[in-house]
Amino acid sequence: MARTIIVGIGNPILGDDGVGLHVVRQLKGRTDVDIREAYTGGLNLLDMILGYDRAVLVDAIYLEEMRFGEIRVMELDEFASVHSTNPHDTTLMDAVEMSRRLGEDRIPLEITLVGIRIESVDEFSDELSEKVKEAIPEAVDIVKGLLGS
Repeated sequence: MARTIIVGIGNPILGDDGVGLHVVRQLKGRTDVDIREAYTGGLNLLDMILGYDRAVLVDAIYLEEMRFGEIRVMELDEFASVHSTNPHDTTLMDAVEMSRRLGEDRIPLEITLVGIRIESVDEFSDELSEKVKEAIPEAVDIVKGLLGS
């Protein structure tokens, strides 16, 4: 059986940015996958998913062509950055590419992002907006569908 990890990514005090954390908390208790929360991206996120066959990442995204609260499922090569890259880190895609060039063989063969479109986050809050909050049940169902249950 393939080893799968589901990672909710976000910052719990930046409002809608924390939506990935809220989604994976709805999945806690599953025994068929590992479920984690990440407050980082890039190299730290890569380190978290190493050794798994499959990774499903749930994160806030900002794509202008999407509606606020809309959900999109993407493969690794379709997204340039997963969550916050800071000036001292890199995007997850760049971290994966660099690690592959260096011979790392524990990178999941399948990395999928379940992205929920948010507005830009510019104030501190531990609350989600209504449209993003309403997207959580659908995002949970999408993750369950990706897992085949």
